[in-house]
Formats: sequence, C-alpha cells, structure tokens
Amino acid sequence: MSETFLSPAARTVGRIVVWVLGLAVLFVLFVVGWIAVRGYLAYDHLASAQKQAPAIAQNIGDLSAASAALDEVAGHTSAARDLTSDPLWQGAEGVPWVGPQLAAVADAAAAVDDVVTRTAKPIAAVADGFGVEAFVPVDGRIDTSVFAALAGPAQKGARAAASARDEIEAIDRGPLIAPLADAIDTLDGLLSQVSSGTDALSRASLLLPSMLGADGPRDHLLLVQNNAEWRTLGGIVGASTFLRTDDGAIALDGQLSSADYDRYDDSVLDLGEYDSLYGAKPGRYMQNVTQVPDFSLTARLAQEFAKREGRDVSSVMSIDPVALSYLLEATGPVRLPSGDELTSDNAVQLLLNEVYLRYEDPRQQDAFFASAAGAVFTAMTSGQVDPGKLVSALGRAGAEHRLFIWSADADDEKVLAGTTLAGAPPTTDADTARFGVFFNDGTGSKMDYYMTPAVELGWSGCGNGTTPRTLSLTVRLTNDAPPDAASLPEYITGGGVYGVPPGTARTVGEIYLPKGFTIRTAAPPTDRAFGGANVDGRQVLSYSADLKPGETATVSVEVSADTDIRDAEAWVTPTADASLSPIVRASCAPAGTGLSLD
Repeated sequence: MSETFLSPAARTVGRIVVWVLGLAVLFVLFVVGWIAVRGYLAYDHLASAQKQAPAIAQNIGDLSAASAALDEVAGHTSAARDLTSDPLWQGAEGVPWVGPQLAAVADAAAAVDDVVTRTAKPIAAVADGFGVEAFVPVDGRIDTSVFAALAGPAQKGARAAASARDEIEAIDRGPLIAPLADAIDTLDGLLSQVSSGTDALSRASLLLPSMLGADGPRDHLLLVQNNAEWRTLGGIVGASTFLRTDDGAIALDGQLSSADYDRYDDSVLDLGEYDSLYGAKPGRYMQNVTQVPDFSLTARLAQEFAKREGRDVSSVMSIDPVALSYLLEATGPVRLPSGDELTSDNAVQLLLNEVYLRYEDPRQQDAFFASAAGAVFTAMTSGQVDPGKLVSALGRAGAEHRLFIWSADADDEKVLAGTTLAGAPPTTDADTARFGVFFNDGTGSKMDYYMTPAVELGWSGCGNGTTPRTLSLTVRLTNDAPPDAASLPEYITGGGVYGVPPGTARTVGEIYLPKGFTIRTAAPPTDRAFGGANVDGRQVLSYSADLKPGETATVSVEVSADTDIRDAEAWVTPTADASLSPIVRASCAPAGTGLSLD
C-alpha cells in the first residue's frame, strides 16, 4: 500500500478543492447549456417572426388586417428579447471571444423587438379601418383627417426605428464570427429601410394636410423635366401643370409649355455664386431653371417665372418621365386622345423620343404632352390606383432624385429638410465624401436620349483612423445614337443651330468636388483645359465634349485628403435610362472598390 506524505488536514482541503472545482465545472456546463438552449429558443422565435413578414406585407393595403400577424410577431420578438437578456446571458457577455457574439445577438433581438412593438404595432393600431389606400385620391379627393390620426404614432415610431437602426450600426463587427457578422449586416440594411420608411410616413403625415389645402386653398406648380435634353437636375422644363388643392380635393388648373413663358435679358432672381458657373441662363429661360443643382433655387426661379405669367403658386414640384413610368405601374395603362396607350414600359420612349419622330411641329408636341399629363392626372385622382405600388413608385422616384418638392411655407420646408425630396446639392459630411457629376446639353437638341454615362469611384490609401487617402472619379460619356443620326428630325439633332453638326451631341459637364479634398490629378476629355468656379466653398470643374455616334469621351479626377472618411458617393444627373442609378457609391474597405452606372 502506497504511503502519503500529506497530513489528514491537507487531504481534507484537497478534497474540498476538488469538490469546488467539480461544482465550478458543473456550473460552467450549466451556464453554457442554459445559454445554448436559450440561444436556440431565441433563434427559433426570431425565425418564426421572420416567416410572418410576408403576411404583413400582403396586408399592407389594409394595415388593420395586418394586426393579427403583428401580434404574433410581437410575441416572438418579445420572447427572443427576454431569452437573451437574463442575468446569466448578460454575465457571459463579458467573456472573451464568446461575449461579443452573445452581446450582438442580444442587441439584435432588442432592436427587432423595438421596431415591432414601438413602431409597427402603434401605427397599425391607429390605422384600424384604413391602410395605404388612404393616401390615394378617390373622386379627386384625399381625406386629410387620416394624417392627423397618424401623425403622433408615426413620429414616435420613426424615432424608435431610428434608435434601433443606430444600435445595430454601432455593433463592432470585428470580433464576430462571419455568419453572425453577415446576419448583423443584413439586419442593419433592413432596419435602415424600416427607419427610412417610417421617417417618410412621419413627414408625410405632417406635410400632406398642408399641401392638400386642409387649412385653405393651395396653388402648386408641377414641372415635368425632359431627360432627352440634359440639365443638371435631369432635363429642361418641358411642360408645367398648375394644380389647386382645397380640403383634400385636387384639381387641374391649367398647363403651360416652356415656350409660353417670357424670356428675359437678366435673371429673374439673384443666382448667387452659381452665376459664375452658369451665367444668367438659369434665370432667363424657364427651360433652364433646372440647370442649378439646388432645387430650392430652381423652385423659386420657377415660382417667379409663373408669377410673371400671372400665376401665384405656394409650392413647386418636379418629376420626369422615368418617375412617371413608375407611377404608371400603380395606375395601369392610360389611354390618350391620340389613341396611344401610355404604359410603364413605353412612357419614356414615347414621351422622350417617339413624339419627336412623329410630330415635327412643336405645337403638336406640346399638345401631345398636355394630353398625356391630363390623362395621367385623371388616372391618379380617380381612385383606380394600386396603393402599395403607388407608395413604392413615389419612394423609388424620390430615392433616384427624380421627384422634388419645395414649399414657400417655412413649416413645410422644415419637414422636407434633409430628405431627397428637398433636392439639396450633394455635400460631404463626417461619414461620406460626395461628388456632384452633372451634365447639361450644349447642342440645343434632344440627342441626350441617346447618351449613356458611366461613372466609377474608387479609394486608395485606406488605413485605420485618419490617413492620407485618394479618391478617384472616372466619367465616360458615349453617344449611342444610330450611325445615321444626322438624318433624324431637326428637333432631335438641333439642326446645327448652335454650331454642332447634326448627329453629334455636345455635353457640357460639371464636377463638384467634395469639400475638404484637393485635386491630385485631373484629365479633361479634350485638349482644352478645365474651366470652373468655386461654389459654396467647393471647387467645380467644367468641361465640354462633342461626340459623334459611337464615340466615347472620358474625364478622370483624383482628389485626396487626410481623413477618416470611408465612404464616397457621386450624385449623377438622372437620365432617360432607369437602369442607370443616379447615385454611385464606393467604400474604403476594401480599397479600390466601386460601383458603376453601366
């Protein structure tokens, strides 16, 4: 028998240590098992909530019908939140490696629960008996009392959704395992969409009663831009429609073509620093008010032009045929007096090209445009509109910078501020450097229907923290007109009136550089050096390019700064091609990545 050298007391202490260690191991195993089980249950609840989302989406036309589905979703999200917030789970969040994983899951469960219980359910509860169809005119009228009921819950819901989005954005992805990091990124994107949607609903509930004449009659001016003849914001003002609203009723109150407005020797309003870049042209001709990249100035110019024609308006809105094609997805095809059927598929081609091939007389063109505007207005205000598709169409048009709104009412402008609808110029902030990449027709023609831009962005020199970084921008313009474009009608080619041979397209471009960045290199499309100016403290480069059918011109610019900014955007003139995004993005991680318009 072996002999021990330990005293009885020491052996007793040893047994106690073994017991304690054994109990500790059992406790750890219990905690791990507890967390594993609760994590699985939380996942199951979140997955069940996700499965209910289609049912809610299907009932978006009647929000009260979605309440039952929302109640079930709320039960699942609340359970998931409870399962990931007990003391054992919270204590484990401090453990190296595994802790950040648990904390991220808990934050995700809490954010989703907040969006469901503090955003979706309160809005649905107030919306009992109506849905998004309340936003659609019936017999030419919208009930403005709906928005008064929605205003409070929508504003609170928007704040809750924004807070949930911010919580998820703040999660450090670095320590997370790849599948969890990807899931958090996906949730981040979804919550950003929810936040944007609820913010839009909140603003709409505040803005629409005023715009619809709840407090008295309002007169509005709707500009229709023509992307076949480029201007900075999209295209020349081809037609304008006057609308009157009174207690929710919407009525067509006259139309004018751009040729109906007087032309002036001097600008109708002070253009400020834009005068150094564009001269007086934006303020001399109604067609050119969209040449400046600030819709608030565009609108005030248009308001002044209308006033000089004897029409006082309190707000100005703008749309283009591409946005109109989105709206036609909600109304369905519209029959025109000409016998044509205007659809979401043919609207752009018919309104921006075929009309000029069919009618050489501008008066006939104007009559066709007026009849199309009237037919679409009738379809929009008759009540025969798919509400879900209408909301989607308006949201897409706004996101693509094809729909703008300005109001002379200061309270309305506060609601619009910070939205894409306000049409403010691109500005650089703490997170994103922004270019403005704008095109203006120099041919006096409709040749821009055939022009295709491709814009690319890329970073180099990215590092951690503030480092010297270079941001590169490349702009390619291609004339995709047919080889025999010179034989097209004179109204399309310009007929050489401004010294440009028929079939050739002249583009005058401006590149607004991001504030805080300096030029490293810049290559214009021709031997002619860049022109330009300084506007609001930022440098603007200008150039021109004449392109025959099949030809391409390239402009490239590199700018640099010592900065920690990691994202970049280029805001591009919206074209007649809906597939070309007017916003191009690039991220500093990984370096050199970018997106193209083509």
